[in-house]
Amino acid sequence: MNKTKKLVIAALFASLVCVATMIIKIPSFQGGYVNLGDSIVLVCAWFLSPGYAFAAAAIGSGLADLFAGYVLYAPVTFAIKGLMALLAYFVMKSLRKKSGEFLSASISAVCAELLMVVGYFVFEVFLYGAYASLMNAAANCVQAVAGIVVGILLYNVFRKSKLF
Repeated sequence: MNKTKKLVIAALFASLVCVATMIIKIPSFQGGYVNLGDSIVLVCAWFLSPGYAFAAAAIGSGLADLFAGYVLYAPVTFAIKGLMALLAYFVMKSLRKKSGEFLSASISAVCAELLMVVGYFVFEVFLYGAYASLMNAAANCVQAVAGIVVGILLYNVFRKSKLF
């Protein structure tokens, strides 16, 4: 695949991340929301190279925060979602031959989502304190589970479709 095609696919994924983050919003305790953007972040990690996956996940998620008015969260989201994609990519790559597609995708998704929950928890401790951050961590865990389930379903659909 040439560089232009990779860039276009990464840009499409960034758009999908942004839309998936903004379309389905379930309000959480501190004014944030649970969304399905993580599922696309994971799919980016599993189908793109690490640099493109980082960019698509980080840019799409960061833009969703900016468009939704969560400007304070945008830089942190950029970093967390980009690092989630990198972690999911490298865990998947290291386990794929030993564990198979489903197990390696599942383990990489859990690792990436744990990074998300811990990353936001640490950031929110500084904003709201430990108790409120713990409440938001519960909402982030719900988002993580939804991201894992939907992400693995999408991964299987894309993998079987032979688009990538």
